[in-house]
Amino acid sequence: MKLFDYAASANCYKVRLLLAQLGVEYERVAVDIFGGDTLTDDFAAINPARTTPVLEDPPGTFLQESNAILLQLARGTRYLPDDPQVYRWLFYEQADVVPTMGGLRFRLITGRLRPDDPDARRRRAASYEVLELLDGHLARRAFFAGDGYSIADIGIFGYVHVAHEAGLDLEPYMSVRSWLGRVEQQPGYMNDLAPYPPNARAGASRSIYD
Repeated sequence: MKLFDYAASANCYKVRLLLAQLGVEYERVAVDIFGGDTLTDDFAAINPARTTPVLEDPPGTFLQESNAILLQLARGTRYLPDDPQVYRWLFYEQADVVPTMGGLRFRLITGRLRPDDPDARRRRAASYEVLELLDGHLARRAFFAGDGYSIADIGIFGYVHVAHEAGLDLEPYMSVRSWLGRVEQQPGYMNDLAPYPPNARAGASRSIYD
């Protein structure tokens, strides 16, 4: 099993977290998103969308999209309960969590937006709407789906746990903060999410984001 990933990507971190909690051995293939690695013909052959992560398992078979990989890896384990709400939250994470707080964090850290830019203000307001929804759900339960911790939690955790890096204040969201603590207490938990390197900054990178 190989994972083509980028150390500073929260989408990639989600997959690494699940693999760590499953205790699965795999080969990690570093992809320098901002160094032009995804712009090559070789990378396009494994993912025409030119994004990470990509899981290769078995050799020559490639699965793209972080939450699709979570679903595949979690099959037959306690991390994928028999509850359709898992799918709901994985879709919600990609549709609402990533573009708001994830997109804001990336653009602020790499200099693609300034805090007072109109797009930054829009993403910040939308992020607080998302946090309000998440907090309301978690006020009634310990985890997002099923009877315990699952890939629904892993998917959302990937970006929410670094929301402060986008300048977002989590203090009003007590249920979200309590949930973050419960996730960090799960067996096998680890956090190896790396900071964005200098070549990720606007004007210094070669990527699909430029």
